[in-house]
Amino acid sequence: MSGGKYIDDEGVLYTTPIIRDQGNIYKPNNKTMADEYLSEKAERDAHTKEIDLVNRDPKHLNDDVVKIDFEDVIAEPEGTHSFDGIWKASFTTFTVTKYWFYRLLSTLFGIPLSLIWGIYFAILSFLHIWVVVPCIRSYLIEIQCISRVYSICIHTFCDPLFEAIGKVFSFVRITVRKEV
Repeated sequence: MSGGKYIDDEGVLYTTPIIRDQGNIYKPNNKTMADEYLSEKAERDAHTKEIDLVNRDPKHLNDDVVKIDFEDVIAEPEGTHSFDGIWKASFTTFTVTKYWFYRLLSTLFGIPLSLIWGIYFAILSFLHIWVVVPCIRSYLIEIQCISRVYSICIHTFCDPLFEAIGKVFSFVRITVRKEV
């Protein structure tokens, strides 16, 4: 720990705060403590992070599919128009029905489907982490051994054969003449 005393120009004695060499848990000075603190915080924040209630599609997954408005479904060409009141009522009916029926469906099925999708992606992650990747890694380890044996066999038996064939055909000369 380091700390000290100093006297300013007016002769007032001040003591400097004691600074721990390794820092504290809130503002670590050394890199290892900072990395540990940030990794713990990131791990904690992964499950309790704040969700954005305004922008609910930050990765734009449904930009091209679900953005359907009244004008995308119902349109009257020039020269064929219904009464303005009917058009406004149709617009309002479509918009309100779509809005509230989506809310009703998400209320009824949102949580059960979230549960199902959570289980599905947990199983998928589990299989990928504990089954697929280890199988691929073990296959690559085994195939590396086999590839070495295969490489030795190719270099032992095929290389001399192809070198001999290459030497035989290296003396062949081909000339092309055009006779008129």
